[in-house]
Amino acid sequence: MTAPEFSRMADVNRLPAKTMSLSADAAEREALARRFGIVAIKRLEARVTFTTTGDRIDARGRLDAALVQSCAVSGEELPVTIAERLDLRFVPERPVEADEMELQEGELDEIPFAGEAFDLGEAVAQSLALAIDPYAVGPQAERVRRKVGLLDEATAGPFGALAALKKG
Repeated sequence: MTAPEFSRMADVNRLPAKTMSLSADAAEREALARRFGIVAIKRLEARVTFTTTGDRIDARGRLDAALVQSCAVSGEELPVTIAERLDLRFVPERPVEADEMELQEGELDEIPFAGEAFDLGEAVAQSLALAIDPYAVGPQAERVRRKVGLLDEATAGPFGALAALKKG
């Protein structure tokens, strides 16, 4: 198994008492952009503070990123800024019970780890992936929609292009 593009291992026995900061370098950002299918990641930073309860470790903080992605309609490159709150919970690996799979409101998804360390960088990268809008549209989207005959909301949705092909 290959190492994640943005790996930052955190030792459970040496967690910082204050905020921990992470920043992806150019090679890591390039590799993550390829993985997420976007044009580029110009900046990826995170700051977290840890609290522990028994063997559970909560990491709360902020994820900030600047990226470039393609418009879902026109293909033009769009600059995008992401600022997300991070709420992560790391727990030692254990067998999962069937009734444990559903989360209640306010509960954090648990990220299992083996041994004495967990990969905070990979958790941040996955949080970034979830924050990226896969259907981002830019200022040229409306022009492209008009060009192909997708003028109203009913035909501009994800199946609008298929409907236009069916008519043609």
